[in-house]
Amino acid sequence: MLKVLHFYKTYYPDSYGGIEQFIFQLCEGAASAYGIDSTVLSLSSRGYKGLLPLRQHHTAYSPINFTVASTPFSFSAIDRFRTMALQVDLIHFHFPFPFMDMVHFLANNIKPTLVTYHSDIVKQKFILGIYTPLMQSFLADVNHIVASSPNYVATSSVLQRYLSKVTVIPFGLDRVLYPSVDAGREAQWRRRLGNRFFLFIGAFRYYKGLHTLIEAAYAVKYPIVLIGVGPMEVELKKRCVELNLRNVHFLGSLSDKDKAALLNICYSIVLPSHLRSEAFGISLLEGAMYGNPLISCEIGTGTSYVNLHRETGIVVPPSHPSKLADAMRQLWQDPQLAGRYGARALERFKALFTSTRMVNSYNELYLSLVHGRC
Repeated sequence: MLKVLHFYKTYYPDSYGGIEQFIFQLCEGAASAYGIDSTVLSLSSRGYKGLLPLRQHHTAYSPINFTVASTPFSFSAIDRFRTMALQVDLIHFHFPFPFMDMVHFLANNIKPTLVTYHSDIVKQKFILGIYTPLMQSFLADVNHIVASSPNYVATSSVLQRYLSKVTVIPFGLDRVLYPSVDAGREAQWRRRLGNRFFLFIGAFRYYKGLHTLIEAAYAVKYPIVLIGVGPMEVELKKRCVELNLRNVHFLGSLSDKDKAALLNICYSIVLPSHLRSEAFGISLLEGAMYGNPLISCEIGTGTSYVNLHRETGIVVPPSHPSKLADAMRQLWQDPQLAGRYGARALERFKALFTSTRMVNSYNELYLSLVHGRC
C-alpha cells in the first residue's frame, strides 16, 4: 500500500477553502480507487493532535506558535514532519506555504517529493523579496511540480523557471462526496431567496473581487447570494448599507447540505476574483458540476480554463463593475442562453474535471516518483 504525507498550513476542520477541498477530494479518491493511505499534516490553533480519521484518510495537527504575513509557524512541526516522513513513501507539498519550504530542509527530507503549485504569491510583495531565495531553492530541490491549469503555467514567471519538471493536472471533484438532493431543503431556500439568484461561494478574501460584485449589485438589482465568511465581511456589509442594497444576501457558513441545495437551485455561479491568488476557482468547478452557467474574470489563471468565454459562461475584465453587471444582465434576460452555457459547463466538467481523472493522473505520478522514473 502506497503511503503519502500531505503538508499544508491549514486543513479541515479549521479551514474549508479551495486548497483544503482539493486535498480532501484527492485523499478520498486515491483511497477508494487505489488504496492509497494518505495523511494530511497541518498547523492548528487547537494545538497538537494525534492521528485522527477523516473518512478514508487521516489528519494530524501541530500547534501554531506565531504567524507572520499570513504564514503560521510551528516549532514542533519540524520534528513531527521528520518522523512522519520516515513512515511514508512520498511527500506531497502544497504551495505556497513558506514555513513548509523551511521544514523540508530542516527535516533533511530524503523521500520523493511532489509540489502542487496552487498559486503565485501576490499580496506580500515585501516578504516575497526576502522569501524568494528559499522558494527557489525549495522548488529546485523537489522532484516534481504540478500546476492545475495550462493557463497558470503560461502566466507564472515562477513556474517558467521549472518547466522541465512541471505537469498539468486539473482539479477534479466527485459528486458522490456531495450531499444528495434534498427537495424539502431546496424548497425552503426557494421560499427565502426566490426561484432565481446568482451565487458566490468562497472566503471573503482580498483577491475575491467581492467589492466589484457589490457595485454590480447596485446596477442590476438581481438577487445575489454569498456563502462564506472572511476578513472582508465587515467592509462588504458596510458598503451594502451605504448603497442601500436589499438584493445581496449574506448567508455566512452553511452546512454541506445547504450548500449543495443552493448549488442545485441557483441561476448562475459568479466568481469576480480580480487577482492571481485565485489560481483555479473551485466554486466554478462546483457550479459546472451542477450544470450552472458561470461568470468569472480574466486574470490569466485556471478560472478561464474552467469557464470558457461564450461556451460555459461569460468572462469579463477584472475590477469592472459595469462589465460584470452586463454579464449578469445577459444571463438573467436570456434563460435559454444560460441553459446552454450550463449544459456545456457540465459536459466540460465530465470530460476534464472529474475526481476520477484527477486521481488517476496523480496515482501515475506518485508511482513514477516512488520508482524513480521522474
